[in-house]
Amino acid sequence: MDHGQWNCGKIFNTVRRRQPVNEQAAPGRVGDVRRRNLSLVLDSIARTGDSKPSRAQLAAGTGLTKAAVSSLVADLVESGLVAEVGLYRDGERGRPGQGLELSSRRGVVGMEINVDYLAVGLVDLGGKLRFSAAVESPNRDMRPAEVMDSLRELAGQAEAVAAAEDVTVLGGGLAVPGLVDERQNLVLSAPNLHWNHELLTPGNLLHGAPLGVRLSNEANSAALGELWYGAGRPDFLYVSGEVGVGAGVIINSDLYRGPGGSAGELGHIVVHPEGPSCSCGGAGCLETFAGQEAIFSSAGIAPGSLATRTDDLLAALAANEPRATRAVQDAGRYLGVALASSARLLDLEAVVLGGHFAVLAQWLRPALEASLERHAPGLLAPENLVVSSLEHSGTLLGAAGQVIRSVIESPFEFLLASKLA
Repeated sequence: MDHGQWNCGKIFNTVRRRQPVNEQAAPGRVGDVRRRNLSLVLDSIARTGDSKPSRAQLAAGTGLTKAAVSSLVADLVESGLVAEVGLYRDGERGRPGQGLELSSRRGVVGMEINVDYLAVGLVDLGGKLRFSAAVESPNRDMRPAEVMDSLRELAGQAEAVAAAEDVTVLGGGLAVPGLVDERQNLVLSAPNLHWNHELLTPGNLLHGAPLGVRLSNEANSAALGELWYGAGRPDFLYVSGEVGVGAGVIINSDLYRGPGGSAGELGHIVVHPEGPSCSCGGAGCLETFAGQEAIFSSAGIAPGSLATRTDDLLAALAANEPRATRAVQDAGRYLGVALASSARLLDLEAVVLGGHFAVLAQWLRPALEASLERHAPGLLAPENLVVSSLEHSGTLLGAAGQVIRSVIESPFEFLLASKLA
């Protein structure tokens, strides 16, 4: 997994800018005013990326008074969300100012449960993926409580790294391959895990994290990771290829979940009316042709660990083995059918391929492009069909990033929670 620098500035370009409010001009609502202005200042620091603005620069950029900015920054520094770095002069006169940045001493743990593996990553507020680890795990054959116990052990590794590097863990994000009700910590349906209306206790995955752990859909988290850390396009469909096939819809730099939160179920678009039965209860779904297991089976790859089967498939493709080549080409062709329908329905600007679609892109892409041209000619230009460079870290970054974004949008609530903890 990629341990490189996360361009944290991108994540906050999606946070709606707030207008500054004069605290003295709004008697009786000082608390609300301070909430908004704390968010405004923290958002401004986040947006500047590596430039590390001074208090004077923040005042000029936000329209707040220097005294108000100094007071707000003092709270943010005391809470550990912001760090003071270096000394420099804004001009030839005056005292040197201290730069400000999101603290690298505060972090969030991103976590993922998938059908055959578990993964965790530690992301600090400064935007760096400090640690990541993944282990193979036969999760569809285990009870949810057992899976959560295994994930808690893996998350303990991230917490140990955080402690060793003096990073305080604020909270976590947990991504699962299914429909979720994040408010109730409920997995409504995860067919490939054989989970249905399973109540999870994600808060138990971390020890004493004040913000708890937020539950999310795996494909949606990966799409947000791509938005914030990857290509950064404002409008695209992220296609997640694992045992199942999912998608995250990004419109105007925001995730579209749909009225019921189930938008993006690309894997269950029917691409062959007479196709095989699917885990969702339907038949002829994209997943039955382009999912990981479907490709392995069609390619004649023997059962085994995910890593071994993937290596065997790649070796067969490199050797131009006909059965493997045909399996991947079929997956690309049916993926093209699904994307053609999606492009017509959503007026898609771009598609980003992730998961095993990214790994297999070299062999899958020609059939995919031919299928798109046949079913939706000229609708999606080849240059707008891109491969994610994040690999599996995109899901971890997106899961963690949602928690980081919530802090930026509502730092007052974080400060309050920290004082009550």
